Amino acid sequence: MSIRFFNTLTRQIENLSPREDGHVRLYTCGPTVYNFAHIGNFRAYIFEDLLQRHLEYRGLRVTRVMNLTDVDDKTIRGCRAAGIPLGEFTQPFKAAFFEDLDRLHIKRADYFPEATATNHIERMIQMISVLIEKGHAYRAEDGSVYFRIRSFPNYGKLAHFNLDELRDGVRVSNDEYEKENVGDFALWKAWDPADGDVGWESPWGRGRPGWHIECSAMATGILGPELDIHCGGEDNIFPHHEAEIAQSECVTGHAFVRLWMHCKHLQVEGSKMSKSAGNFFTLRDLMDKGWTGREVRYALISVKYREPLNFTFDGLAAARSALQRLDEWSIRIREMAASANREKPFGGLEGFGEALDDDLNISAALASLFDVIRDTNRLMDRGELLAEDAKFLLSWLAGVQSVLAFDAESDPVPDEVAAILSRRAEARSAKEWKLSDTLRDEILSFGWVVKDTKEGQKLTRAPKPANS
Repeated sequence: MSIRFFNTLTRQIENLSPREDGHVRLYTCGPTVYNFAHIGNFRAYIFEDLLQRHLEYRGLRVTRVMNLTDVDDKTIRGCRAAGIPLGEFTQPFKAAFFEDLDRLHIKRADYFPEATATNHIERMIQMISVLIEKGHAYRAEDGSVYFRIRSFPNYGKLAHFNLDELRDGVRVSNDEYEKENVGDFALWKAWDPADGDVGWESPWGRGRPGWHIECSAMATGILGPELDIHCGGEDNIFPHHEAEIAQSECVTGHAFVRLWMHCKHLQVEGSKMSKSAGNFFTLRDLMDKGWTGREVRYALISVKYREPLNFTFDGLAAARSALQRLDEWSIRIREMAASANREKPFGGLEGFGEALDDDLNISAALASLFDVIRDTNRLMDRGELLAEDAKFLLSWLAGVQSVLAFDAESDPVPDEVAAILSRRAEARSAKEWKLSDTLRDEILSFGWVVKDTKEGQKLTRAPKPANS
């Protein structure tokens, strides 16, 4: 078995080669908790979840860290505008983030370090001190400490730009900046009145860490000096991940990351997502429109991570239909398997895992899954699938679901729909077909579809119309 991924650093497909056999140390950039995470954020988090789940499916042990950035320019602006302490401002967004993870069936990381935790602040100060001692950082006139990028000749190797393009003498105090403004970046920001009560004591005076050093301190502090995989969105490549490499390698003397993986941007209905364009959505926005967490998960996971994703309501409707097909097949296989005492191996199931081994090719993996569903449905229709085959398929499906996490959610049926469904059962029992059809349409008006099967009425959520 060979698992292969595209390495952003080398621009090549490489075999996964963790430094400890059978154990992958994975760091994934988490949210900045100044607002609710949006679906663009969750595209990255779901890709990272798929990565972890597939590695575990292949028998590897994964130790995963996902940071929470709870002090930076944005969080400070937010707490000042709200007139409340930083921790009080960020806490609701932290809680909402974990709620969203559960709704999207995203596994919890082993560690969710918070940048403001005392032990992490202490490590940041320690790393900055080492960088100053080694000549990679200096204290500026205002008391802030900056990383001297000219001291690290490989700066730019991840983003693949030329160090000669840099403008000497430029200092960038903001956490985020564009390539044309590249320059020495802040490791420690001297306290400013705009920071209010936010600040920690350091050898350079009161202040706070820069965004980049936060991740380096938390990643190396928990996972050690060399990570196997570091993930994020492509917008993190520069400056954030570039800065992480420079400061981490200058402190530890080790190559920081073996394999870098980044997902492409998400668009909504063909346009860049923005509040001004009216196409900015959080998970809560979509759930308020009647979509479920696993439907959003399907829509966000169904396109390979290195390809741009155009998120549409048509795509959500297609996700709902695909999941209904999966659910119906699962029920059918489970019912057939119930009479089997043993499993009988069923061939042709290798395509799912092999597709994900090939740089997480989720499109091919899903195609393989639905090929199995189509082919086995035909066999069941012809009475050619044995119960022992179904029992084996059920075990295989459990492995597939451990990766995809498309398990059906408990979606409570409203009382009024349940009452109509009961009346319809009575109408069909009395062969009142016209009334049965009228009640079916009434159920549909509530957003539910009823199907008549030999086992009785089956109720599912109705697909959403496009652009809803």
